[in-house]
Amino acid sequence: IYFQKYEKGIAVSPLEVIGKTNKRGTTIQFVADAESVQETTIYKFDNLKERMQQLSFLNKGLKLNIADKRYEKETFFNFCHEKGLQDYLNFINTSHKQTPFHEIFYLEKESQKLAFEIVFEYTTKIRPHKKDAQGNEIEEKEGKDAIPNYTQSQKIFSFVNNIPTHEGGTHEEGFKLALNRVISKYAKELNLLKKDEHLLSEDILEGITAIISLKHQDPQFEGQTKAKLANTEVRQITSQLFGEFLEKYLLEHPQDSRKIIDKCLLSANARLAAKRAREVVRNKPLDSLGFASKLADCRSKDPHISELYIVEGDSAGGSAKQGRDSRFQAILPLRGKVLNVEKSLDAKILTNKEIKSLIQAIGAGINIGKGKDFNMDKIRYHKIIIMTDADVDGAHIRTLLLTFFFRHFRKLIEKGYIYFARPPLYKYQKGKGAPKYFYDEKAKQTFATKNNLKDGFQRYKGLGEMNPNQLWETTM
Repeated sequence: IYFQKYEKGIAVSPLEVIGKTNKRGTTIQFVADAESVQETTIYKFDNLKERMQQLSFLNKGLKLNIADKRYEKETFFNFCHEKGLQDYLNFINTSHKQTPFHEIFYLEKESQKLAFEIVFEYTTKIRPHKKDAQGNEIEEKEGKDAIPNYTQSQKIFSFVNNIPTHEGGTHEEGFKLALNRVISKYAKELNLLKKDEHLLSEDILEGITAIISLKHQDPQFEGQTKAKLANTEVRQITSQLFGEFLEKYLLEHPQDSRKIIDKCLLSANARLAAKRAREVVRNKPLDSLGFASKLADCRSKDPHISELYIVEGDSAGGSAKQGRDSRFQAILPLRGKVLNVEKSLDAKILTNKEIKSLIQAIGAGINIGKGKDFNMDKIRYHKIIIMTDADVDGAHIRTLLLTFFFRHFRKLIEKGYIYFARPPLYKYQKGKGAPKYFYDEKAKQTFATKNNLKDGFQRYKGLGEMNPNQLWETTM
């Protein structure tokens, strides 16, 4: 066993023999130098642990141990993954509650000054188990025509010499070129595409989880962050070698190949349906879609002072319309549960009546798919206020609406245009005295205890129970 000590990158002790062992490996112990490491000398153990785990995935069979001895109770982890990237892929998909629907694709190749590993899978979302009243899981059987719950997002992770390349680069470009070329060719050869039909890159990449790990003797990077590979020869080599292997894989695994192609075709059909729906929403005026009667618009055309209240149901909408200041406050009642956009295809989102009414009322288009046409300059209201009942159902609707805005109108959140209205939960009024309102159970209970009250409180089950004046006074 050899030992040597360094300070500021320079050896300060000779190489010593301090023992014997049959094991192989290197142990590094260090204390950060404040002169060299100016940002911090206190390290977050979880960050180091995650990096060690990632390195063990990227270098199959490598054993890495990490210990935090700064505290009385030592924290220790060891990592070793014999299948390397294949284990990494499984770890990522499991973390995102996704499961593959075909055999894992794995390629390891060497060429000239580089070597690379590529692994990928297409996935479906793991459906949460339904439970009966006793908490037992219910086995659900899907019909033969049921559409798989394909994952819509793509997750591609690339590395060069174990360094993450978050901005991609030529190795990632080569992978995508080959994937698009080979799958499109295979679909055409099987006559699965009509004469004028084409699969786009977004159709093929949707739902994929892929990891590309490149080892290169002389990597060149772009930009200040060095997060994008720039070597031009890597693109061609990766595209050629990966493409050849993928063609062979598709031919040798016809069942898996057909599953992948079917997924790509479904993505293409969803893209085209979303495009058609988006054109309808974009081009037709509000009244032609039948939403003008639902939206009680304000008289002002100045978005800086205009407010849009989104309320649940016609009952709440009626009170809000009567209680508002129509000069600058608009009311849009929504009927029924709001669509959960997190679990819906683009086409379904754009054909949902309540979603369409929201898009039309806001008037700025929508960020969805490749046809993103959102324009902040066309926003009709600089305050969009979600006003739902002060109960569990109201909180659920509020969450669904916020998810919709976060996914497809994120700039509205970033600009501070989205608000929550907070209606009261209780009202107390003694005789003809001024009413008092309470916005949660704790405030009501504190008031009741302090004043020795047991009754006399009115609980609002919904906004529809409040008269227009009360709604204006407490919430609007």
